[in-house]
Amino acid sequence: MTYLADPNYIPVTDIEKGKAASKGLRSTLNESVADQLSGAVADSDIHTLKHHGTYQQFDRENQHERKKQFLEPEYSFMIRARIPGGVCSPKQWLALDEMCQEYANSSIRITTRQTFQLHGVIKSDLKPTFQAMNKVLMDSICGCGDVNRNVMCNPNPVDSHAHEEVFGWAKKLSEHLLPETRAYYDLWLDGEKVENPENVEEPIYGPYYLPRKFKVVVAVPPYNDVDIYAHCLGYIAIIEDGKLVGYNITAGGGLGMTHGDPKTYARLADHIGFCTPDQMLKVAEETVRIQRDYGNRVERRFARFKYTIGDRSIEWFKEELEKRCGFKLQADRPFEFISNSDRYGWIEGHDGNWHLNLFIENGRIKDDAEQGLQLLTGMRAIAEVHQGDFRMTPNQNIIIANITPENRPQIEALVEQYGLQTGPQVSLIRQNSMACVALPTCPLAMAESERYLPSLVTHIEKLAEKHGIADQPITIRMQGCPNGCGRAVLAEMSFIGKGPGRYNMYLGAGGHGERFSALYEENIDESEILTIADELLGKYAATRKTDERFGDFLVRTGEIKAYEGPQDFHRKEA
Repeated sequence: MTYLADPNYIPVTDIEKGKAASKGLRSTLNESVADQLSGAVADSDIHTLKHHGTYQQFDRENQHERKKQFLEPEYSFMIRARIPGGVCSPKQWLALDEMCQEYANSSIRITTRQTFQLHGVIKSDLKPTFQAMNKVLMDSICGCGDVNRNVMCNPNPVDSHAHEEVFGWAKKLSEHLLPETRAYYDLWLDGEKVENPENVEEPIYGPYYLPRKFKVVVAVPPYNDVDIYAHCLGYIAIIEDGKLVGYNITAGGGLGMTHGDPKTYARLADHIGFCTPDQMLKVAEETVRIQRDYGNRVERRFARFKYTIGDRSIEWFKEELEKRCGFKLQADRPFEFISNSDRYGWIEGHDGNWHLNLFIENGRIKDDAEQGLQLLTGMRAIAEVHQGDFRMTPNQNIIIANITPENRPQIEALVEQYGLQTGPQVSLIRQNSMACVALPTCPLAMAESERYLPSLVTHIEKLAEKHGIADQPITIRMQGCPNGCGRAVLAEMSFIGKGPGRYNMYLGAGGHGERFSALYEENIDESEILTIADELLGKYAATRKTDERFGDFLVRTGEIKAYEGPQDFHRKEA
């Protein structure tokens, strides 16, 4: 089926019909937000709202008690910002701090898409929050929805002049792929009203937008912190003699799947060639258009770009892309990845300024008196004196960037005063751990993730110490459902929620994001997880080669058969 490539295409699903009738992503959101009888928006507006960077959620832990009291669920909204490359100014951070305390749940969540989320915003505070963001030149346009999401980029673009240029292209890419509709400004920022919003044309997206979300990332070797092979479209910056000469292009990656359904799968992106910087935007635009025209618009679980590639082949896509672009892609240029982790601590930039990579466990920035955490207060104090910027990493951490040599002692003093962690304070295993939000607010979560992973990591740390390998940087990731928000299958040891307290365990990913882990055991609890971990860590300690990563060891010794392709993603080891 060719969908929009077929001139006779007629939408059959409610979501597709709703996008076409949304009046440029407006729907009846004005009326829904104004309705004071419910904390929710109308069902017909929920999907439209996502394109404005907002998900409607509710507290799943008290829903049954509220139902007994004949109350609707305790609705709230999660707002996800659009921040290309994850860079924001101290002024923006201070505004974000105020927003999270006045309108949200007094915490800031750094996401795996290198931006931030505010949780717990009630419906009447949606508009004030959007307006507060706008005052400091931030927005949440396309933070969610069937469009291109936040464009990710290596978080240290100031390491060299070429890095800085790459970051500039990532920002251009983000702006280039925005929809033309002014609905966000009309609804939330009291912009000038469009007389006939039904007639607004979307030259890239068309009247139905995309079949589902689309994700673009930019990596700068030797670091693959954006996990480039997990995304729809990727650009690997090729720097020769200190100059950016272009990008190797990857296409067709994606992580979401459904437990037990072999028709769904995670897929590693393929390399398709090299383009020059001035061809970058055209490649992205035409790739999005191809997915617009050929993506599955009947079954949303098969609507991601990876399935379009899987169904038609990477060769078909490359041929179609070159035809639409009007130029041939060149052959890939040589490059090397050595890690998909963060570099903690102090790093000196090309201009003599310093960058401090902090460790933020699972990306949650908050104060917690019981745990002695002063993350929110500490970051606020730093933002009040910092003269550079902040950079959120794809691994949910934050970099205090562009610290002048003169200002470094002041930043160091504040980091120590508020107990902020720069890496050495925690184990290498914890440094390389990551979790999605999951319960209590994510409606898709089948099990805990953010709230549980820290305690599981503590148990695994003890096992590593027992076997004398506490100094090994084993990546561990967890997500509450199989939708891929935690990029779990790119970790050497990963856990995907199956039900309350139970997980599928995946093992054997590569050390720099080049290979997925494979299914090792299904539907296991903590005691079973730790029994398996104890046995495998013991074998690793006893027979590993020098500098051999845990995932590579498991594959080499046959403890796990390496993931080879989508056809065996659901394969369980015998």
